[in-house]
Amino acid sequence: MEDLNEHTEEELCLISIGEALKVVRGKWSFLVLALLDMGPQRFNQMRRNLDNISIKSLTDVLRHLEEYNVISRQVFPSVPVTVEYSLTDKGRDYIPVLRQMRLWGKKWGEYPENVDGSNYSTNKVGF
Repeated sequence: MEDLNEHTEEELCLISIGEALKVVRGKWSFLVLALLDMGPQRFNQMRRNLDNISIKSLTDVLRHLEEYNVISRQVFPSVPVTVEYSLTDKGRDYIPVLRQMRLWGKKWGEYPENVDGSNYSTNKVGF
């Protein structure tokens, strides 16, 4: 008979990992987090740094990350209005997780030559 506490721990582990993975769903989330790790950025700055991202995709990923409270959105009353995005404490705590994922991918990934950014158009981003 399986120990109930051990089974519960396994389930909690899977739930926790699932929660962490929800943050970086989609192909742009981790790149936006990497950009914001370098400091606060405005929308158009991020668009320039993420060469191939559409306005809709960037808007969607920013909303997603804001919903998970890993980034914050600050509006400055200027003409035109300026909006700046930055990592929250929760977002800063996530960066080491992404760095470890990068190291794992570089060591064990199928295409380790791509992990260093050499074949990415988003070479302005990095951990």
